[in-house]
Amino acid sequence: MSEDRPPAEERAALTPQDSHGERRPPRHTIVIPPEVPMVTLLGPRDELLRTIERAFPQLDVHVRGNEFRLSGPTSDAAMVERLVDELLQVIEAGQQPNRDAVERSIAMLRAQTTERPADVLTMNIVSNRGRTIRPKTLHQKRYVDAIDQHTIVFGIGPAGTGKTYLAMAKAVAALQAKEVNRIILTRPAVEAGERLGFLPGTLNEKIDPYLRPLYDALHDMVDPDTIPRLMAAGTVEVAPLAYMRGRTLNDAFIILDEAQNTSAEQMKMFLTRLGFGSKMVVTGDVTQVDLPAGTHSGLRVVRDILVDVDDVHFAYLTSQDVVRHRLVSAIVDAYGRWDADHREDAGERGVRRGRPQGRSAAAARPGGGR
Repeated sequence: MSEDRPPAEERAALTPQDSHGERRPPRHTIVIPPEVPMVTLLGPRDELLRTIERAFPQLDVHVRGNEFRLSGPTSDAAMVERLVDELLQVIEAGQQPNRDAVERSIAMLRAQTTERPADVLTMNIVSNRGRTIRPKTLHQKRYVDAIDQHTIVFGIGPAGTGKTYLAMAKAVAALQAKEVNRIILTRPAVEAGERLGFLPGTLNEKIDPYLRPLYDALHDMVDPDTIPRLMAAGTVEVAPLAYMRGRTLNDAFIILDEAQNTSAEQMKMFLTRLGFGSKMVVTGDVTQVDLPAGTHSGLRVVRDILVDVDDVHFAYLTSQDVVRHRLVSAIVDAYGRWDADHREDAGERGVRRGRPQGRSAAAARPGGGR
């Protein structure tokens, strides 16, 4: 027994007991400053309080006045105290915490990240018409920080993780701060293929549906009335990837979306458009490649080519960073498991076909074994 460890009798005396001598779980009280409205911290109909209770099922949480009274494991109580402190910081920054913010804060605290949840949730990128765009997860914040710190950033992750949206917000912020003179948004129109000719209208009208997601994001961040003027002046350009060939793009914030649908040659062509005073962000999901069979995705290849190049950063987001409906994260995970299982099955079938039982590899080839 360690010399610092008290005897069993002393340890029992340190544990709260009720009137019948039975041990009670430790109790802890968190006092909320009187200037903070409790409804802001608890949420409408105590939604945030219920979220905390679900996350810590072994902890009894009661609210009396401006106090949280906790009864249960000391480690859980300590984490709830840290959580409340983070939420108070969010409220002090002028934000109303919601269920999503509470759940993500708990996940960050449990992961023991170096960044505080409040630092992530209160980081403002750009504001427009009373709406502020900010990262909602730790990986999103690191992705945004990487855009500030590097010239070329690759944002790789599943649908709904905010890869393109956050890049667009950083582009608008850079334009507003006069760090760049123009924004260039591009993506491949791979999905059209030869069917492009069957669509009605001019070439621009045919391609427009494939660029529409970029327009939609832009409308969230810039006054819609000013967008036509910005585009007419060339300050904002939205164009298919093919239009980038032969150009040198100086003093620009350039975003390539859906980069998994570029070939290796197209990716090289795009990256070499980089000019002085410019920044590039390349986004894509390597699990959603729409290229013809036999064509290698430029986004998959470039990871091996540029991994050791200075001032190039690869930021990875996961299903935990999905900020769409809660089911989207579950769907992404389910498809990931399905793909992994089928790759393993295909590999086993390939081994069985390549090495039939009872015959040598030589005998399995045409003319083999003779």
